[in-house]
Amino acid sequence: MFNSASVTKTDAVSKLVDNLGKRIACLRRAAGLTQENLAEASSYSVDFIGLIERGINAPTVERLTDLADALGVEVWELFAPEDKIKLLPKPKKRGRTR
Repeated sequence: MFNSASVTKTDAVSKLVDNLGKRIACLRRAAGLTQENLAEASSYSVDFIGLIERGINAPTVERLTDLADALGVEVWELFAPEDKIKLLPKPKKRGRTR
């Protein structure tokens, strides 16, 4: 027999992992980073970043901290609704002054 509470919990965890991956991908793109850039900045493999972004793998809390640092955000922002995330504009390139 299935326990309805465990099915609901499993569904909720799956949705959380999926949303987390989408949020990390969104923040990465907003920061102008490729998966390779994020992997290098966080000391994780490109494959690992891809698995997280696709919602297949869930990072540990320690890895969440590393990923947030590499993205320049706080850990809570990885879980926040989009309208609560402070997506800062990219810095303007400095041109030559004469």
